[in-house]
Amino acid sequence: MKTHLTLLGFCCLTMFAHAQSTNTLPLWPDGAPGALGKEAKDIPTLTRFLPDPAKATGAAIVICPGGGYGGLADHEGSQYARWLNEQGIAGFVLKYRLGSAGYRHPVMLQDAARAVRTVRARAKEWQLDDKRIGLMGSSAGGHLASTLLTHFDAGKPDAADPVERASSRPDIGILCYPVVTMGEFTHQGSKNNLLGKDPSPELVRELSNELQVTKETPPCFIFHTYEDPAVPVENSLQFATALRKARVPFDLHIYEHGAHGIGLGSRVYGGGERHPWTIECARWLKERGLAK
Repeated sequence: MKTHLTLLGFCCLTMFAHAQSTNTLPLWPDGAPGALGKEAKDIPTLTRFLPDPAKATGAAIVICPGGGYGGLADHEGSQYARWLNEQGIAGFVLKYRLGSAGYRHPVMLQDAARAVRTVRARAKEWQLDDKRIGLMGSSAGGHLASTLLTHFDAGKPDAADPVERASSRPDIGILCYPVVTMGEFTHQGSKNNLLGKDPSPELVRELSNELQVTKETPPCFIFHTYEDPAVPVENSLQFATALRKARVPFDLHIYEHGAHGIGLGSRVYGGGERHPWTIECARWLKERGLAK
């Protein structure tokens, strides 16, 4: 009996690994621009998590996990994707290049923009609506998301690569306890990994995304906790204030309690219980026409 269970477990792991490999694709099949090598850390990828076809809405969200631009937190990647699947939304987890592997801005932004372009360019193939493609990020992944939300472009109509013809503008943004600023309230580790130890004042301003919001910035859902000890709540407050000034719709939720990196909430509540932000975000996604 023990032998049969061991074989069954091995088969399940093999099937899972195969499913992951077939659902993961490199953003640039011929190699990413500016790559420092050919190892896994030099190859940005997207991993697809598709909802039950009976529940699918045709919407998709690219997910940027956090990790201080030095790592990637799975609980802010695949776990989010599966939660989005419950809402009928396709999740695409982005593995972007990191400061810990020797990369600096604008490489991370190139990876995020390419991810949104890829989903938009292949929307028909994946049975998605190219006008309902969002972007989600947590912590430093929230900084990357807020960077693309304020630094997108319309694509290059004459590009030989069809992916590069697509717009990189997300249709909505979801920011979870995000790093937003490179100024007074930044997370220093993320800033160092993204910009290096001595960035110019101009670069600091350019990547302080609360200063880059315009009326073209997409609508956003934002949540943070008052007592977050790693990324000050001012990051979310300043970004929401900038959205308000630009007349961009947003949903802002500040909770009194909660450590940094809470993800869906089980790390706080235990037993798999979800944090209230997931309920509020699901409601917001329905209101915006992305979820059922």
